[in-house]
Amino acid sequence: MTAHDLALEGHGIRLTPAVPDDAADAWALTDAGLWAGMTTPWPDSVEAYAARIAQQQATPGVFAFMVRDAETLGIRGSTTFYEYAPAQGRVEIGTTWYGRAFQGGRTNPATKLLLLRHAFEQWGLNRVALRCDARNTRSAGAIERLGATPEGRLRHHRIAPDGSIGDTLYFSILREEWPAVCAGLERRLG
Repeated sequence: MTAHDLALEGHGIRLTPAVPDDAADAWALTDAGLWAGMTTPWPDSVEAYAARIAQQQATPGVFAFMVRDAETLGIRGSTTFYEYAPAQGRVEIGTTWYGRAFQGGRTNPATKLLLLRHAFEQWGLNRVALRCDARNTRSAGAIERLGATPEGRLRHHRIAPDGSIGDTLYFSILREEWPAVCAGLERRLG
């Protein structure tokens, strides 16, 4: 698979296809602490981050995005559709991170609204899943605030870059739940 051409915009956020040329601006917003809880090691250089984007571009079923300010086009972070299985009516959203200045505000709910709207209303999917390391309480809380339903804990499901073994928390939103989730996100952003 090559780079996708899907771009989404709304509520002051623009999602553009991630390309290796974005690496310098994106990487400047990251650090090892911010990356804690991801299953992939922190890309410790601009070149490593560019290679990560290139790897995402080459992976079937992955749509990696840069999350940008819609007005300035400055990068705020990154997010991804992955494990896209249209024949099964499902996709996952993840590998999401935001620079520290953009955490806890409107960036995540706006980004997820754009992705979820596309998944349910354009692709016509039945299910969108989200997951995080169980130790990442900040991400788990953010996912629940979106309106996703907790589905359970997969024990010893992931090995962190430091070698520790962690559990994965799974969440989902189903097509019939989407109208209420959408309304909740619109209220948060209104």
